[in-house]
Amino acid sequence: MVWRVCYGKNLLASFNQFLENSRTNVTCSTKNNMHEHLPTKKPSIFMPFGGKSLKMYRLRDYQQQAVQNTIKFFQKRRDPAVIVLPTGAGKSLVIAELARIAKGRVLVLAHVKELVEQNYEKYKSYGLEAGIFSASLGKKDWSHKAIFGSVQSVARAPDDFFENFSLLVIDECHRVAEEGATQYQEVIRKLQDRNPNLFVLGLTATPYRLGLGWIYEYAQNGEIKTEKNRFFKQCVFELPLSHMIKNRYLTVPVKVDIPVTCYDFSELTDKDREYTTAEVEEILRSQKRLTPFIIKNIIDITDKYDRKGVMIFAATVKHAEEIMTYLPEGDARLVVGDTALEERNKIIQDFKDQKFRYLVNVSVLTTGFDAPHVDVIAILRPTESNSLYQQIVGRGLRLSPEKKDCYVLDYTGMGHDIYAPEVADKKPSKDSVLVPIPCPQCDFINDFWGRVDDEGNIMEHFGRKCRGAKQDPMTYEIKPCGFRFRFKLCHVCGAENDITARDCEKCNAVLIDADAKLKQAKLSKNAHILTPDRVTFEERKDKNSNAYLEVRYYDYDGQYISEAHFFNNPSSIKKFNINFLRSHLRRPELAVELQTPADVIKYQRLYRLPSFIIARKQDKFWKITEKIFAEELSRSPDQ
Repeated sequence: MVWRVCYGKNLLASFNQFLENSRTNVTCSTKNNMHEHLPTKKPSIFMPFGGKSLKMYRLRDYQQQAVQNTIKFFQKRRDPAVIVLPTGAGKSLVIAELARIAKGRVLVLAHVKELVEQNYEKYKSYGLEAGIFSASLGKKDWSHKAIFGSVQSVARAPDDFFENFSLLVIDECHRVAEEGATQYQEVIRKLQDRNPNLFVLGLTATPYRLGLGWIYEYAQNGEIKTEKNRFFKQCVFELPLSHMIKNRYLTVPVKVDIPVTCYDFSELTDKDREYTTAEVEEILRSQKRLTPFIIKNIIDITDKYDRKGVMIFAATVKHAEEIMTYLPEGDARLVVGDTALEERNKIIQDFKDQKFRYLVNVSVLTTGFDAPHVDVIAILRPTESNSLYQQIVGRGLRLSPEKKDCYVLDYTGMGHDIYAPEVADKKPSKDSVLVPIPCPQCDFINDFWGRVDDEGNIMEHFGRKCRGAKQDPMTYEIKPCGFRFRFKLCHVCGAENDITARDCEKCNAVLIDADAKLKQAKLSKNAHILTPDRVTFEERKDKNSNAYLEVRYYDYDGQYISEAHFFNNPSSIKKFNINFLRSHLRRPELAVELQTPADVIKYQRLYRLPSFIIARKQDKFWKITEKIFAEELSRSPDQ
């Protein structure tokens, strides 16, 4: 689908174009792309890019770009940085190249031995020597320039181990907690105590975590990901999964429409945090009858289309054990966190050797696992984010001879998308889709939830604040745009605040929230709360033949409350635009000063209804004093 974006300096012309349903596609220019990095004369911890070529591997173009971006960033800043690469993009090669060209000692951390070993082997492919510091691999060597270690072993290493490191690389860096006495933080502290100028680089495929949000603050496309303080400050390179598939670095995923049924995990998604095992098991217990039908569907598809390797992602150990009872005996194995290491290694190797078809796991094979013959991914567990969902799907996207595609069977009903970018804001309604909204102040294209019509025209969006920012090419300092699409004005200083703010960001005055307004109105004898169902606009004339606009709000019973707006002088026009248009427009960035009641009526399809209207009695009449819109409430009115 092609979004038609009304965009340009002449916003009134955009309004007219929007209403006339022009079918011309508009290509929006954007300044989202990161600036061109300028050369620097500052000392670098990296040797010039290039030098010795790889002994066994050649970096792909995006891998080279990731390395170059990292070097240029660290030449300007010492903030911890992140590289985001999808499953199968070759993180270990990027790590190997950075470790190779680093001038000082390099420590590469991972949380599982498979990743430690994989990263070590890629570095060795350069013809260079390195050390492994991992108890699970039976080696504790720290005499080389590059050390590949497990965080568990390195955290317990003797003090002498931490001397003279200039670069720390953390694989699967989303596991680094923001605070607390974790093993990662302990290692970072010990390294920084000995070298305050330590450079820290993280790599991950899942930079968004439920309950935390984005693990870094600023993205390479010029977007502020979070205004909260994060250990990792900036993403210096990010590659979407779609690039890997489009360029045939990965197998094409085919999401199969499930003809049977799905679990209902909807109540988990409302919690906005990581799920507990008890919560998931309770849901599965109430829907236990669905599991045999789902497994039969997986078997039928596997047999009918002669699939070679099936990975089933279960929600809990109990769930996995139940799944195993419905799979063909002798053709399925189970791996969980408590599976003995030797047994796990044998199961995985037998699966890679295609001695059985069905491999069931519980949260242990989402990273550091590579079985190229896998051509069916069956998801029976809730996934906390779209990026984690993509990482699971990625287990089946490795290239393999005679493998044309990978079937994705999703039985969760959570609606994750294989290609869609991660969006931190909660989806406001089932019919919401991502829409590109340009900022009228900085031109940044924001991805907001919104609604479109049958033709693909953007009718409404729910964005509040522009996420764009500019980065100084010399200092790399970041200046957020800060434009607010919707806001709450402070009654004391007039400053713009987030629509749900309790205190003014500028003067700290207490702002009355919408829930308190409703509660107060319900208790007042002279206040009436109307829940509008529809609205009408009509041009009328007063007794002096002055034209005015009457707006009537009707409830479900046909009762109405009205308000009048005059346009007979500049002050009245400005008042209408501030009091009505600012809050009623479905797309507030298109706001212009409407001059007559006829203008308002012409554009009425662009206005939205409030969730509640509060009217107060004045003499014999009711006067509208407050309008409350959905985003102002702590709970949506339909919840």
